[in-house]
Amino acid sequence: MLKSLNNNLNKIYKFSGYVAALFLILVAVFILIGISSRIFNFYIRGLSEYSGYCMAAASFFALSYTFVEGGHIRITLFFEKISGTKKKYLEIWCLSVTSFFSGYLAYFFLKMLIISYKFQERSEGADEILIWIPQVSVSLGSIIFFVCVLHQLILKIFNKKNA
Repeated sequence: MLKSLNNNLNKIYKFSGYVAALFLILVAVFILIGISSRIFNFYIRGLSEYSGYCMAAASFFALSYTFVEGGHIRITLFFEKISGTKKKYLEIWCLSVTSFFSGYLAYFFLKMLIISYKFQERSEGADEILIWIPQVSVSLGSIIFFVCVLHQLILKIFNKKNA
């Protein structure tokens, strides 16, 4: 059962990476539409805001995928000098601190989303979109990242390799 849970979580992280790639493609599309609209003398409201929303979504959805794949900046310089149980305890400490702060971040992004939904806040840009709509992706990405870091902490505590 735990192996199945581990595999499913890894699939979620990989899917999150694909979603981040999709949002990056949307950023490029919105920028290209904005450039071409200036060339042909017509204006589409909110393109720069939408590309910003997609960039934020791409950043947060990419967090868990890059963390599992080892793409984040890590403190390997220190880990190379330490071996044995000291290294394991230092990694557990680092993952614990990261779990705390990523959980804190996810909690407040979710809280911000709920408040924006409750008050039906709108963006101040030209699009005047309900701001909770782009905040969903940021909140979801931060929650997946928190689960990812907690998952890696549990694997490290029980000496399991990420499959």
